[in-house]
Amino acid sequence: MPPETRRAAREAAERAAAGRSAAPDDHDDSDETQRTSRGRIVGRVILIVVVLLLALAVWLVIKVVIAKNGLESAQEAVTSIQDGGNVSDAIPKLSSGAADAAGAAADPVWRMAELIPGAGDNLRGVRLAAETLDVFANDVGAPVFKMQDDGQGKILARALPLIEAAAPEISKLSSELKGVAASDALIGPVRSGVDQVAEVAGAAGPMFTLLPKLLGAEEKQNYLLVFQNNAEALPLGGSSASQTLITADKGDLEIAGQASSASFVEGETVDLDISESAKALYGSRYGSYINLAPSQPDWPGVAEMVKAFWNRDIDDTHIDGVISVDPIALQRMLLATGPIEVDGKTLDNKNAVKTLLSDVYRWWDPYTDPDLKSDAFFAGVASAVFDKIAGGDFNIKDMAWAVGESIDAGSILAWSEDTDTQKIIAGSGRLSGILPTDNSAETVNGVFFRNVSASKIDYYTKTAVESTMSCADGVTTLTTTATVSLDISQADAEDLPRYVQSRSQRAAYFGTQVYMYAPPGMELASAETTGGASAFRTGNVDLGRVVEPFQARLRPDGSFSVTATFTGTGDFGPLALWTTPMINETKTTVTDTCH
Repeated sequence: MPPETRRAAREAAERAAAGRSAAPDDHDDSDETQRTSRGRIVGRVILIVVVLLLALAVWLVIKVVIAKNGLESAQEAVTSIQDGGNVSDAIPKLSSGAADAAGAAADPVWRMAELIPGAGDNLRGVRLAAETLDVFANDVGAPVFKMQDDGQGKILARALPLIEAAAPEISKLSSELKGVAASDALIGPVRSGVDQVAEVAGAAGPMFTLLPKLLGAEEKQNYLLVFQNNAEALPLGGSSASQTLITADKGDLEIAGQASSASFVEGETVDLDISESAKALYGSRYGSYINLAPSQPDWPGVAEMVKAFWNRDIDDTHIDGVISVDPIALQRMLLATGPIEVDGKTLDNKNAVKTLLSDVYRWWDPYTDPDLKSDAFFAGVASAVFDKIAGGDFNIKDMAWAVGESIDAGSILAWSEDTDTQKIIAGSGRLSGILPTDNSAETVNGVFFRNVSASKIDYYTKTAVESTMSCADGVTTLTTTATVSLDISQADAEDLPRYVQSRSQRAAYFGTQVYMYAPPGMELASAETTGGASAFRTGNVDLGRVVEPFQARLRPDGSFSVTATFTGTGDFGPLALWTTPMINETKTTVTDTCH
């Protein structure tokens, strides 16, 4: 090849230099293009994320609105029931609202949003409240109401599998609700709803857990139903005149036996440890006559005594629990069951007390009736009401009212041998029949009436109690006056059936006692009486309380009053009054100037 000319060499060098200078320019253009491309991608991603978050937020808002509407619908149904509305109409609305709310809150987006600080606790609270209502309404409530309408009976036996299935979930939700209720982040409406549902779940959860066992899911259970007669008043209600043995086997309830006071041996003390204080206050006959068992105002002790009588004189069946129901409670329950007919007599929610505690003794006087038709009538009434309840033939709302009112009045009492069940009962106030051992929640003043004339005169007895608590200079003073009167003339008293009159004094007078149980920590300061009453068996401490007893001869058209003043130092909660559930409701006046 010929040698390169200078010109050619120069042009080649220029081309090489131009190529070197052009290379960096080409590289800069490419980098800028890449940066622009990446920016566009990031922008698109951000836009997509924003749109997605907005979509999720809108979706969450929709779910919140659905849950809110569902819960409001459920609340309206509950309010309707509470206001006396038709339960059958309200239940579908409650079920539908609870299901809608629970379904909305079960959404994955909702669950993710629960991780957001602050707002998450509110969403979690709404979800848990909705899920709890859903379990109550749709897993248990609605199916049970359908069972009531299908006419097949055996409600408890058929509902038992539902209760067993729901119990673990209710227990879990109750625990979680309790946790979220402790959050400070809950806003007003959410906190109100969470607290309400948590309270219901907290009370129902343990019972749902225990109910299968109580209904005999594991093994047959035996319960003794005591029918107290308030016409012969005793501190916890009245003489324990008749008993019914009920068995529960896989939810199937049956009457296994019945007994009246005539079925038991009188005058022989049962094999039971009776406290010295009870013997001192209630006399040497206490523990040897089953009628007198409800004298000491402590239902667990009375339940043990009634069990001992049954096992000694009737049969050796193992008793798992003892429940007391008096005619006042039964009359309320007849509102829910409707009227019953026994031996041609109709009982309803207006006349049951009169029929059972007055009319029956005019029809059949046990002193002159060798067939004891009155006892047979009581047994028939117990069977008829039991059949209605066991078969589910009653209005649930009205029954809930009747039971609640009766528990608050002391007309229904319960004791269970099962430790877990008894723990729940013991925390249920009057249902337990246990006077509180301290004054932290309430300062409970006990005033109890006791008929010692072996009569049924308390159908006509009127009672009133006025209790006042005051505080000064570190001392708390409690003054209580009880008044007892007999609203019947001498002539009318003499016209009463022999069995209603005093066993020994006929219509002349009726032995009546009043027992005042001071709050724990208080001592007797003074006592006063009018109308021929007097203090007796003084200086005793029973059930951890100082007791001041009084006695009097109550004459037709007569009355008497007794007053006891107790004092103490320390902390005393708000004043409350427990009295004997009387046929003619005791007129009470409670004044607490300390709180």
